[in-house]
Amino acid sequence: MKAPRRPIQAAATWLRRQPPKVKAFLAVISGMAALVLLRAIVHDHDNLFVAAEAVHSIGIAVLIYKLMKEKTCAGLSLKSQELTAIFLAVRLYCSFVMEYDIHTVLDLATLATTLWVVYMIRFNLRSSYMEDKDNIALYYVVVPCAVIALVVHPSTSHHVVNRISWAFCVYLEAVSVLPQLRVMQNTKIVEPFTAHYVFALGVARFLSCAHWVLQVLDTRGHLLVALGYGLWPSMVLISEIVQTFILADFCYYYVKSVFGGQLVLRLPSGVV
Repeated sequence: MKAPRRPIQAAATWLRRQPPKVKAFLAVISGMAALVLLRAIVHDHDNLFVAAEAVHSIGIAVLIYKLMKEKTCAGLSLKSQELTAIFLAVRLYCSFVMEYDIHTVLDLATLATTLWVVYMIRFNLRSSYMEDKDNIALYYVVVPCAVIALVVHPSTSHHVVNRISWAFCVYLEAVSVLPQLRVMQNTKIVEPFTAHYVFALGVARFLSCAHWVLQVLDTRGHLLVALGYGLWPSMVLISEIVQTFILADFCYYYVKSVFGGQLVLRLPSGVV
C-alpha cells in the first residue's frame, strides 16, 4: 500500500500535469493574490523597495560565502555579474546627479560587493569558471538596451544624457540575469548556493515590481504621469514585470526542490 502523499507534493504533481495556458493563468492569479496581500499588510509601499534591496544584498552575501568557503565559482555567470555592475554603476551616477537618497547608499554597497564578485571570478577563481557554459555575448544584451534607451526615455527636465542613462539602467536591470539563466540551462544542475542566490534575485525583483505596481494603484495612475509622457511610463512598468517573470519559472522549481528535501536543484529541459 502506497503511503499518502503530502498536500504540497500532491499539488505540485497536479500543477505539473496542467497545460501551459493553465499554468500561466495560475501564475497570474498567484501574482495578483500576492499583490493584494502585500497591499493589505504593508502600509508604506516604499518599504517594499528597501526590502527588495535588502533581499538582493542577502543574495550577494550568499554568493560571497560560496566563493570564500568553497573556493569555486562553478555554476556562476561572470557576464551576469558584469551586467549587474554596469547597471548599478549607471544607476549610481543617475542617483548622484538626479535624486540622491538612501537608495544611492544601498546601490553603492551593492556595486562594491558585485565588483568584488567579478574580481574573484575573473582572477582568483578563474580555473573553476565555466566559460563554455556562460556563452551569451554581452553585446546581445547591452546594445538592444542602449538602442531602446535612445528611443524611449524619460521626458523630465533633466539633461538628455542623464535621462537616457536612467532608461538604459532600467532596461539592463530587467535582463541582466539572462546569462545566469543560460548557464543553469546548459548545466541542468544547480548547486545550493547558486540556487539560493538566484532565488533571492527572484524575490527581490518581485518586491520591486510590487512596489511599482502598488504605487501606481495608490496614486490612481498619477505616478505614471509624474514619470513623463509617451512610452516611458509604460516601459518602466513593463521592465519591472519582465524581470519578475523571467525568474518566476526558476523560483517555482526552487520552492518545489526545497519542499522535496533536495539540496541540489535539477532543472527540466526548457525551464529557463
